[in-house]
Amino acid sequence: MITYDQLLAKLDDAKLTVNHYKVITAAILGDMLEFFDYFLIGFVLAFIVTPWKLNFAQATTVLLIAGLGAMFGAFFFGYMADRIGRRPVFMITVLTFSIPSGLMYLTPDGGWIYLSAMRFLVGFGVGGLYSVDLPLVQEFVPARYRGAISGILTAFIPIGIMIGSTVAGYLTPLIGWRGLFLVALLPALLTLLIRAWVPESPRWLLSKGRYEEAVKAINWVTQSTETYKAEDLQAGGAVAAAQARKISVTELFKYPRSLVVACMTNFCLQTCDYGITLWAATLFTLVLQVSPADAAKMFFPVAMAGFAGRWFWAFMSEFVGRRKSGMLIGGGCAVVLAFAGLNYDVTWNGVSVFWLAIICSYFFANGGMAVIGPYASEVWPKHVRALGMGVGYGMGGLGKMLGPVALAIFAGSSNLVSPKATIEAIPAAFGLWAAAGIVIVICCYFGVETRNKSIEQIDSMVHIPSAASDDKVKA
Repeated sequence: MITYDQLLAKLDDAKLTVNHYKVITAAILGDMLEFFDYFLIGFVLAFIVTPWKLNFAQATTVLLIAGLGAMFGAFFFGYMADRIGRRPVFMITVLTFSIPSGLMYLTPDGGWIYLSAMRFLVGFGVGGLYSVDLPLVQEFVPARYRGAISGILTAFIPIGIMIGSTVAGYLTPLIGWRGLFLVALLPALLTLLIRAWVPESPRWLLSKGRYEEAVKAINWVTQSTETYKAEDLQAGGAVAAAQARKISVTELFKYPRSLVVACMTNFCLQTCDYGITLWAATLFTLVLQVSPADAAKMFFPVAMAGFAGRWFWAFMSEFVGRRKSGMLIGGGCAVVLAFAGLNYDVTWNGVSVFWLAIICSYFFANGGMAVIGPYASEVWPKHVRALGMGVGYGMGGLGKMLGPVALAIFAGSSNLVSPKATIEAIPAAFGLWAAAGIVIVICCYFGVETRNKSIEQIDSMVHIPSAASDDKVKA
């Protein structure tokens, strides 16, 4: 006989195996390639905004519509991942963002409406994948590694952005900007790897009463040969309680601290991150007077800073905890972005201070997702983890829109490519992004610490209500 908790303890007590690394690798590739697809538009925009003579509304729609799609995708696929499982949703989301990316190859000249429609679908898939692959990995790996591995999972996202900047900078003269979107179709092949390597989450299977499948998944990832019968697993009594819990948005309001932390930290950090990412190449062309191709190349060290930051913060989250790491990230964003906004026209020994500050800010704003993203999943009880993660990341979609649009709004111009109007907007926009960093500090200060806690311990910390009270909650 073995109880539910004893069976799950096998996951937390296990050493990392080859099969752990298979799950982690599949998720890493998914995140890396989805953000290659997602951020490619930031580089394409530098090539089309002038020839197409895009006005303020048209250009910002192309930039922001994917953020709106990510909101809906995060909500929808997070809900579906709690209902039908992590693995099938993982595969569906990959196809949802990669196929529309390839279809953007067919964009006609001046076809910003078509481009925006495809971008909405790309965002829909991207928001969904990020909301399901983190919970999936966290439900497999031991608690003592969860923070570092979750952070490392996001650490390869800047590699996808680096691939985008490299492809845009060097291949556009050969294949044109439309050809970039054909390259973006390749991630669809990832579904074959997921199908071969990634089983369903054992914790999700147990919560649905699928005991034998859960045992197989646990034995597979831990490389154990032990077997148990279904009646042995029911003895603990916890499975039935897990099955009885509702999966609905209204259920999330029973955990107000989790709701605030997940939503506000994602919203604020993505306001900074996406504002920098989607505007940096254009700002380099305006402030530094370089060509679009050179601006794409200049983004490479910015992406490298984000990559280094994600590794740094992934391990810091295990060293000092999630809360303190989040506070340091928010504080760093506030200081560096304010400095960049006030010194955009300054040079040191011929080197642009603005460019250096953007590189540094990305270490915090983009690198910080190694903590903020996983933390938004950890603060929820397991029966609504993917949904809670989806809601938090979905609210971050507002940040994806607010961050980029802040510069355009403060510009106060109907012409997106007016250097004077855009440059004059930099201090105000960067000040808004800096204020978002301060909000992150406040939210993380009041958050719950999840370092070295098992998922079951976190469930207890956030005070799961009794199953009986769930009857009052409407789906």
